[in-house]
Amino acid sequence: MIWDTENWAEIVSTIKKNKLRTFLTGFSISWGILMFCILLSSGNGVRNGMMSNFGSRSVNSLQYWGRSTSVPYQGFPNNRPITLDEKDLELIKNHIPEAGDITPMISTNKMISYGTYNTNCSFTGVTPEYMRINEIKIVDNQGRFINGMDIKEHRKVAVINKRVREILFQNGDPVGKLFIADGLGYTVIGVFEEDAWGNDESAYIPFTTAQLLYNQGWGMHDISFTLKNLKTEKDNKAFEEKFREKLSVIHHYDPSDKRAVGIWNQLQNYLQFLGLFNGISAFIWIIGIGTLLAGIVGVSNIMLITVRERTREIGIRKALGAKPSSILGSILMESVFITSIFGYIGMFLGVGLGELVSSILQSPGMEEIAHVISNPTIDVGVAIGAMITLILSGLAAGYFPAYKAVKIQPVEAMRTE
Repeated sequence: MIWDTENWAEIVSTIKKNKLRTFLTGFSISWGILMFCILLSSGNGVRNGMMSNFGSRSVNSLQYWGRSTSVPYQGFPNNRPITLDEKDLELIKNHIPEAGDITPMISTNKMISYGTYNTNCSFTGVTPEYMRINEIKIVDNQGRFINGMDIKEHRKVAVINKRVREILFQNGDPVGKLFIADGLGYTVIGVFEEDAWGNDESAYIPFTTAQLLYNQGWGMHDISFTLKNLKTEKDNKAFEEKFREKLSVIHHYDPSDKRAVGIWNQLQNYLQFLGLFNGISAFIWIIGIGTLLAGIVGVSNIMLITVRERTREIGIRKALGAKPSSILGSILMESVFITSIFGYIGMFLGVGLGELVSSILQSPGMEEIAHVISNPTIDVGVAIGAMITLILSGLAAGYFPAYKAVKIQPVEAMRTE
């Protein structure tokens, strides 16, 4: 039946006789699919943009640093500075089962130079685990990150970012070259990139080197570690409270003193973000499905009108010996043809518009906007699924009146005005 030329000639003839009706039906289908794609693309774009604000840092990481106490405790005065040391590392490694990769950190700013070029650069002393925590990437196969021997031997080596390479080495290969930082020479062992907002000059050096040169050989500024087995905001909040209590024990401050230690809990922020956008996504899907339903209603109404108008024709065809199945099939084939063509047009426009906006956002100068909306596209499979749903729903809505019409006796059908 699908390849029956007579059926297709009849479908084309019917469409030509009802051009306006066909156009309005097709427009409702295309508009429904287009709006559905735009809504989903916009939601995905905002979600991706907000996700980029987390940078390359693992979403399940926690970083903390010492500040100063706000209340007296056990003979200690308030405003007492809290300094992190080896006790913190021992606590995390041996008494925090939720901890994964751990790195202590020491940060400082130095003026660095190479030949006639110089710039201010943030130095961060870290261990090799930092690379996994922050998903640091070595670019262009240029060198490596800090390893265990660098830590053990207190080597004066540095992994610089692309901005430092651009300024000091004019985008040449810097690996193996020596630059100066406050009179000390550092050998470049690699060039890195990380997905972080901003383009400041930064470099990583071995933690032990930073501790020896810039922290009097003792203590650390921050400690960062990944978290595991924490799936909900409730679990994560309970962990943070328990962790603060353990920190208060080793540093001897009031457990209720929130100012003593600063904590940046990336996992908590990530879980809150997911909860927010899951709600937004659900809202978008409700609106999108409502838009599709509007298209389905349009298709259904048109099919009802089509069947009613063709009841007399159906009676004549049945009187001439046409089978009910062939009559029903021709009516539904017409609907499938119209909904498929216009549904594809809507899907093509919706997906294409998302790809166009995505390519514009990737253009130079659009970096700040990309942190609000990024890659506003949808899976083509979702768009195709929506189109198929629209077609099937329209067919299901029109099948029953069409089936009822073909069951009418030829004489009664031909009497229909």
